[in-house]
Amino acid sequence: MKQEKIDKLLQEKAEMLKKGDLVGFEKLEEVYHRKRAGKYISDLILGANDGIITTFVVVAGATGAGLSPLVIVILGFANILGDAVSMGFGNYLGQKSEQDYNRGQRQKEEWEVKKFPEVERYEIRKIFEKWGFGGKDLNRAEEIVTSNKKVWVDVMMKEELGIIEESTQQPIKGGAMTFFAFVAAGIVPLIPFLVPPLLSNAQWYSTALAGIELFIIGAMRSTISPQKWLKGGFEMLLVGVLAGGIAYGVGFVVDRIIQGVV
Repeated sequence: MKQEKIDKLLQEKAEMLKKGDLVGFEKLEEVYHRKRAGKYISDLILGANDGIITTFVVVAGATGAGLSPLVIVILGFANILGDAVSMGFGNYLGQKSEQDYNRGQRQKEEWEVKKFPEVERYEIRKIFEKWGFGGKDLNRAEEIVTSNKKVWVDVMMKEELGIIEESTQQPIKGGAMTFFAFVAAGIVPLIPFLVPPLLSNAQWYSTALAGIELFIIGAMRSTISPQKWLKGGFEMLLVGVLAGGIAYGVGFVVDRIIQGVV
């Protein structure tokens, strides 16, 4: 098919995706390309989401227990740095382990192709048979794929093992993104406790800032999913309110119990 015809069909596809019920399909296509182009967005959102939730929970729990602003700040920063390191390294090790696993499976497939080519040819044929190939087409497909060892192994990796390798994934960057996003988002609820003029109502300013930040982070999820930004924002805000409310209640009850015992 000529390139002019392809270009025309692509333009027609783009116009159709903007109409009626197909708008959702357009969003899915946009999300796919954004995800491919900005694969670290999910690491940033993951870190920011956990940073704001965990720090806000610490602040809410400490406030419910009636702890002083100094203690709240100490607990908050200890939580931020400790959890940020844990999250960053956890994300790094997770991605690194996945790469190591995929590398090991590829080496195993390469060994099988070299040592047991007849078996691997049979498996390739079974794969193509499931795709609907038969007769001469099946023989030709097998011949084409098995003539190139890399392509052969690529097909086995994806179709036999279900592994889709991401060659551009960099675990160190993913871990770093998670760490810095956690710190940047987590420090926001502590700001009112660091500004003297705000100390008298620090818990309320902290709650307001956390709520705004939760909504923004939730809305940002629309950059990596077809979900509408407004819905994503309110969902994340609801999670934060529930978590903060539970933490405040626990802190309040535990403080009263301890005071009663003492």
